[in-house]
This record gives sequence, C-alpha cells and structure tokens, in this order.
Amino acid sequence: MPIHQRYRLRSPSGREAVLEAEPDRVYVDRQTGEEMEVTGMVLPLAPSPSQLPWAVENLRSCSWCGQLAQKDLNDCPHCGRRMAAFVA
Repeated sequence: MPIHQRYRLRSPSGREAVLEAEPDRVYVDRQTGEEMEVTGMVLPLAPSPSQLPWAVENLRSCSWCGQLAQKDLNDCPHCGRRMAAFVA
C-alpha cells in the first residue's frame, strides 16, 4: 500500500507531472529545466490500496453498496465486501 501522497506539479510553460512528492524538495522539469510547483493533491489520498487516480475512466460501481471504487481494487473501500469481477 503506497504511503506517500501523490501530487500534480506544473512548470511555468504548462508541462505537468504526477508523482509522489516530498515536502521542501525542489522538482525540475527534465526537458525544459524549469522549476515545477505543486498545483494539487491527487485523489485518493495516501495511504490507499489503489494506485489509480480518481477519474471516470478508472472507477466502477460496487455490486453491493453501489458506491464508486477504483477498478484495481477487489474489495470495496466503503462496505468492505468483495466486488464482482471487473469486465472491461
């Protein structure tokens, strides 16, 4: 289970990256050399059993409680029950 929070970073030229950032560390864009600034945290918040960000294309409905959960999870984070197999 990932314990570090993932953040969205953006350079002044508009390039973006999502990574597990550490406080008080400077991140630089490899291609432009510009310093990147944190623009937000990526959901789900750490620690979370899922590596997928909360986006429509990464979510499915729990077969028991109907709440949304990431596709890469087997057990629902809301009701704790095993979800039906995911069919793409």
